[in-house]
Amino acid sequence: MDDKFQNKYRIPSNRLQGFDYSSHGLYFVTICTKDRIHYFGNISSVETDNYPSQNQDNMRNYPSQNQAENNIGKCETDHYPFLRVTQIGQIAIDFWKEIPKHYPFVELDEFVIMPNHLHGILFFNRPEKSDWTENKFGSQSQNLGAVIRAFKASVKRYANNNQIKFDWQTRFHDRIIRDDRELRAVRQYIINNPEKWANDDLNLARRATS
Repeated sequence: MDDKFQNKYRIPSNRLQGFDYSSHGLYFVTICTKDRIHYFGNISSVETDNYPSQNQDNMRNYPSQNQAENNIGKCETDHYPFLRVTQIGQIAIDFWKEIPKHYPFVELDEFVIMPNHLHGILFFNRPEKSDWTENKFGSQSQNLGAVIRAFKASVKRYANNNQIKFDWQTRFHDRIIRDDRELRAVRQYIINNPEKWANDDLNLARRATS
């Protein structure tokens, strides 16, 4: 995944009004729950010699969350925080991993589910759309907004069908990743998110005590 910027595509150096969000490129997205309610779980600490990443590609090197929980008290190493997921939190993880099944041009990069939000990098592998053109009215079924709407709808539908109280914030935040240096920085930010949770602006417990 590290060679995405090696003559694969080019994107504008700045976000442009009317940018075509179906274009070839890397997108950093943040999706929050409604009112920042901690629907997805709680951050816990576990002793493990590897950080429990939620990125499927990295699962070869890092233990799953279930494995991390089973390692409690079994390792004499550093304490790492991870999300002790609720049912709907696990569904959000599972459905995020299934995005490429519904959108074959989308590849998943690093991502993390937190108590009340998700950070993730999506790679739109569409070299035929590597030259930026202004977004036009018409079909919006293959762009970033469509992908996120479908993901959110699937999680919400599961919650409704299983009588789980849950709702999303209406919008989501996005940023175009412009070069390899920025990609590395965003990846590290995502990986460090659980460790930084105590001071996260989205942490309602932090807000209540500040």
